[in-house]
Amino acid sequence: MTQVMTQPAVQVAVCGPAECSAAEAAAAREVGALLARSGAVVLCGGYGGVMAAAAQGAAGAGGVVIGILSGADRSGASPHLTAAVATGMGQARNSVLVGSADAVVVVGGSWGTLSEVAMAVRQGGKPVVGLGTWQIVDARGEAVPGVVAADDPATAVALALEGRD
Repeated sequence: MTQVMTQPAVQVAVCGPAECSAAEAAAAREVGALLARSGAVVLCGGYGGVMAAAAQGAAGAGGVVIGILSGADRSGASPHLTAAVATGMGQARNSVLVGSADAVVVVGGSWGTLSEVAMAVRQGGKPVVGLGTWQIVDARGEAVPGVVAADDPATAVALALEGRD
């Protein structure tokens, strides 16, 4: 019997606020759809806002979407998830989410989103792409390296997947 070794699918976390604007939701839906069409597994926080929009876009494009939930059960999870992981960890689940990703795309911003950005940059070794998100500067007002800005969903996805095919 011959065993075929395959590479696991690229996993990309899409992070953003649970309460978002219509423009942020549209961008997240497009990011999710583009990731799914590229064959990437979409990871997200699994609830509303940017998370639900990314899940909807990916699921609509036939992709796999995994929600890493903060709660101890699956209540309130997006109906567009392929699977949901109920961590019971509260916001600490952000570490599991970004730690499980090969790349992170951040759409919009909230305090929880900022923690995901910080964790992803701190872990290093993976692209962190921002689409209309936090612009982090140091005490001198100079940009802190780590988050690459994108102007549109297609660019964000291309930057996230660069060198990952």
